[in-house]
Amino acid sequence: MASLFGGGASSSSSNALNQERLDMALTEMDTVTDLFNRMVSSCQSKCIARYAEAELSKGESVCIDRCVAKYHAVYAAVGEKLKIRGEGQQQR
Repeated sequence: MASLFGGGASSSSSNALNQERLDMALTEMDTVTDLFNRMVSSCQSKCIARYAEAELSKGESVCIDRCVAKYHAVYAAVGEKLKIRGEGQQQR
């Protein structure tokens, strides 16, 4: 797996860095998966009252679009706040 991130026979510090990157990528993947699952569950329960037809109605489609847009806007805003907070803590 180490060769996937830039080298096979490298020093232990490089291996530690690669493991850290892998851990960060896995954490990010878990976070995005959790966001997606919560978004689907929430938007589905808010926008789809019953499954009467195979296709979404116009109103359901609009509701889903708005719900997903709101989730992404909030996720971006929270991410930006966390980024700013993290940068502020690194300066100390």
